[in-house]
Amino acid sequence: MGALPTYRWRLAPDGYATRRQLRALGLRPGGQDVVAELQRPRRRRGPLVAYLYRIDRAKPVRPMTPGRASALAKAMAARRTCPNCRYDAGYCIPRSLGMCVPCSDGAEPGA
Repeated sequence: MGALPTYRWRLAPDGYATRRQLRALGLRPGGQDVVAELQRPRRRRGPLVAYLYRIDRAKPVRPMTPGRASALAKAMAARRTCPNCRYDAGYCIPRSLGMCVPCSDGAEPGA
């Protein structure tokens, strides 16, 4: 695969979009290859790169089925449940802590 065309931030031509922009339009890449990249300068760690897809080749987002909704709900419940106290924290447990904030602080869960 050859080098991709690179555009500066906010200067991409019409007809191209990032994944987030496609999603906002109710579309998905649909198996197409990346056609270009967008670079935004960052001061410390090098440029931030976003990949661009053609809007005319994008496909509609698949509808949410009851099975997919159920699987998503179970996955999110697992991310909210503290492995230490088994309490539903009401937020996604931070990976840096590995447990809910009260457990990491040594306090009672739910306090």
